[in-house]
Amino acid sequence: MTDAEWAQIRASMPVPAWLEGRGGRPEAFCHREMVDAVRYVVDNGAKWRAIPADYPWWRAVYDFFRRWSRHGYVRELYQRLRRVERVRQGRAAEPSAGIMDAQSVDGSETCPAATRGVDGNKRRDGRKRHILTDTGGLLLEVTVTPANVHDSVAAPELLDAFMAEPGRLLKLVWADTACQGPALADAFAAHGVRAEVVRRPDGTRGFVVLARRWVVERTLGWLSRARRLNRDHERRPDHHTQMVWWAGLITLTRKLTKERLHWPEFRPERLDPRPA
Repeated sequence: MTDAEWAQIRASMPVPAWLEGRGGRPEAFCHREMVDAVRYVVDNGAKWRAIPADYPWWRAVYDFFRRWSRHGYVRELYQRLRRVERVRQGRAAEPSAGIMDAQSVDGSETCPAATRGVDGNKRRDGRKRHILTDTGGLLLEVTVTPANVHDSVAAPELLDAFMAEPGRLLKLVWADTACQGPALADAFAAHGVRAEVVRRPDGTRGFVVLARRWVVERTLGWLSRARRLNRDHERRPDHHTQMVWWAGLITLTRKLTKERLHWPEFRPERLDPRPA
């Protein structure tokens, strides 16, 4: 994590209770080190015990992750930064339109059978993450279910989770053909949200760019850069949900600071010294 990324996170991250005089014990480690360590695990797909010695003790990092998961701090941090990014783009802080989709991933041996299922369409044995994004591809809400849960069944819960907070302005959601049915339509109507299904053109085969839906597909691609999300290694579905938020946070902070950590731009010592 660069200094510019930390400046963005520090300005928006939740304040611990002990700093506001509401009790509690002060943190034993720097917040920047802890956030950076969790991002390392998410981005590189490492085990908690395999965190490099340059970071704090792995158990302290895992306890930090669990504490933030329990209180929903990383989701709140992402939502704050998402509003900052939208305002920076000259848009309203809260979106009026969104796109939803789902992605199934295989579960590892640490993913218990009670919280996983088989997606016969995608041939995945694991869990399915359902995401709602704005028209720019920024995450609005995330839920995780067994892979055998149909998109139309999980979509109302995804929408309810987002609309539960005050100040939401969502009025239109684009989705694929799986998000249909009277029960789903009633759930959307309860929030005053209109669902519009984006269909493939008749007679087309192979890859086709679909209007609006390509945005959420791109977001799923961004999330797949985090190696921790390539397979589901989490014992608990809520921890998988938090991993998605952490992966989105990595992309969002780099977007805010306009920094892409690609070789060789940030490794000048490896550049060819010979003149062009």
